Amino acid sequence: MAILPQKRDEKNYAYTQSRELSWLRFNRRVLEEAGDESVPLLERLKFISIFTSNLDEFFMVRVGNLFDVSLVSPGEIDNKTGLTPEGQLAEIYSVIPGLIEIKNRLYADVAALLRREGVCDLDMEELSPEERRFVTTYYKAKILPVLSPQIVDARHPFPHLANKSLYVAGLMRSRKGTASLGFLPTPAGLPAILTMPGDPGRFIRMETILLHYAPSLFGEYKLESSCVLCVTRNADLNLDAELLEESGEDIRSRMSKLLKKRASQSAVRLELSKKMGGEFMRLLKGRLGLENRQIYVDQSPLEMHYVFDLAKALPEAKAAALSFPAYRPRWPEDMDKSVSVIDQVRQKDRLLFFPFDGVDPFLQLLEEAAVRPDVVSIRITIYRLATSSKVAHILCKAAENGKEVTVLMELRARFDEANNISWSRLMEDSGCKVIYGVEEYKCHSKICLITLRRGDKLSYVTQIGTGNYNERTNEQYTDLSLMTANESIGLDGAAFFQNMLVGNLDGEYRHLLVAPVGIKAKLLELIDREIAKGPEGYICVKANAMTEREVMDKLVQASQAGVQVQLILRGICCLRPGIAAQTENIHVTSIVGRFLEHGRIYRFGRGKDIKLYIASADLMTRNLNHRVEIACPVYDPAVKEMLLKILHTQLEDNVKASSLLPDGSYCRKVNTLAPCDSQEVFMASSLHKPIAVPEKPDVLHRFLGGLRGKRK
Repeated sequence: MAILPQKRDEKNYAYTQSRELSWLRFNRRVLEEAGDESVPLLERLKFISIFTSNLDEFFMVRVGNLFDVSLVSPGEIDNKTGLTPEGQLAEIYSVIPGLIEIKNRLYADVAALLRREGVCDLDMEELSPEERRFVTTYYKAKILPVLSPQIVDARHPFPHLANKSLYVAGLMRSRKGTASLGFLPTPAGLPAILTMPGDPGRFIRMETILLHYAPSLFGEYKLESSCVLCVTRNADLNLDAELLEESGEDIRSRMSKLLKKRASQSAVRLELSKKMGGEFMRLLKGRLGLENRQIYVDQSPLEMHYVFDLAKALPEAKAAALSFPAYRPRWPEDMDKSVSVIDQVRQKDRLLFFPFDGVDPFLQLLEEAAVRPDVVSIRITIYRLATSSKVAHILCKAAENGKEVTVLMELRARFDEANNISWSRLMEDSGCKVIYGVEEYKCHSKICLITLRRGDKLSYVTQIGTGNYNERTNEQYTDLSLMTANESIGLDGAAFFQNMLVGNLDGEYRHLLVAPVGIKAKLLELIDREIAKGPEGYICVKANAMTEREVMDKLVQASQAGVQVQLILRGICCLRPGIAAQTENIHVTSIVGRFLEHGRIYRFGRGKDIKLYIASADLMTRNLNHRVEIACPVYDPAVKEMLLKILHTQLEDNVKASSLLPDGSYCRKVNTLAPCDSQEVFMASSLHKPIAVPEKPDVLHRFLGGLRGKRK
């Protein structure tokens, strides 16, 4: 497909880069953890699996969205690159083959090392006679009865290939010599792997078994060549507010229908386990409507969620030897397990730092609120919940105990829509009042407001976080959870829920910053405040991503004024640092390690002049302009010191941290002093113990001088 004309302006785009390429570079760093010899072997295999699932979602959402835009608005210009949607797609497709090549090489290396440890992904030819009898028996009893092989011919239409499902596919030849396609879906109810009796370290993947038996399943047709394939479909759903209003449906019913639509949307990628002949590809490409650039040969497994099942199947001692040392989240040292959490929060603000601190103090806070007679109501925003959610069950318990429980449930949390629909119904059945937020604006904020009454006086305990109320991800993501009895913040919290009940996005708040109106405007104001200080100004932001053009342009102004700007951005960063006369005072660190960096901290200034916030919002256009988000000021001196410790330690990281270079590539920092893995530091030393944090973090010379082996 020809690339549409592109409008470029080097002046406007001199310090910005593609959101998509920036994300792909982040995912490459995830993949490269599989090549780090200091990482245990099973964890290295998990990083390949995470890279694979990340890339799947990238195609389903970002590539799918760009395809939609290319059809509706083909001339639309991206404000970071000056490219049309087709131009952006061309850049993406030029990068993907190189990533697949790295994945194949790393998978082969890790698989070979695991074999030495007795963990073997087997072919049928490698099975011992006893193992082959076991697999054959299993195939005849469990697999064969549920198989549905299909030939594509005049009487059998081309089947719908489900999104991210594995198929054995092949070129079939009839007795008359006619060529056809044959498909054998992997049955959904079967396990992804079959472990061998007596040695669970030896396993065979289900698609490997199906490939072996496929020639016997198509009757009179001869299977000439075969492979495993997988189609990725556009999963970007658009909940049209106008159509919703005209239909008279509630949002939950409409979302349920959209989830069914997702399964049948257009294909954006085809993955093959090996290169296939021209006749097979001609027949297949015509049916799927795909171009050559959308088709990839991937010799490593196309679906790798099985890795987590494998880890559970291995003997405990073997799994432990091949995994990170077990880590048990701690109960914060500054909190007493035997004393009411609500009462402790009333004494002073409390901060939890997941996953280093456990989620139990917050769960205990909710448990107390569910039963305490002086608690009047619990109000909470929910974006993602665990499949088996303690938070949801406590909220149901509170409602059943007569508490007024209001849940602002976001049904549009991508890939969690069905889970949220199920929980919303259960909570309604228990007596919770469930609302669904404001049309066209996802509610991504994380706030829980507990209202208490003593006599005729109301008081509040407010929890505000950077991550979801999901106990499973609380053990995997680094996030912050502030619990405070500050009356002013509580009053703002009450106003927030009142505004959400009536769909008011323009509410006024004295302390909380609420997007889409309040966060970006305040950020720009605070950046201007530092610009006025010139070289004495200081900005440090920790977030997941930065794409918002107006914020980036303002940070460039700060850099030009001599303000030191340090950004800790795990993933996307569309702002390129180190550009002479523009971003030379901006430095970007990205950390990819054992836990997923997810917390958001905004810092402006130093000393007594410092202003600190924690937030649910990244510095992205969607978060600041098109979502309901909350940023909360931090006033308690002890909590401020904890946040400064986090920022300081992560800027000191020289083990898992990479630096963003002016050309948009990353390079790992060098251990110029003692090695510092920030996540290891937080596992070994509690955030709740005092630490001296330098007033002016002296990391700049290490940032510039500690670069090793530039990696694009």
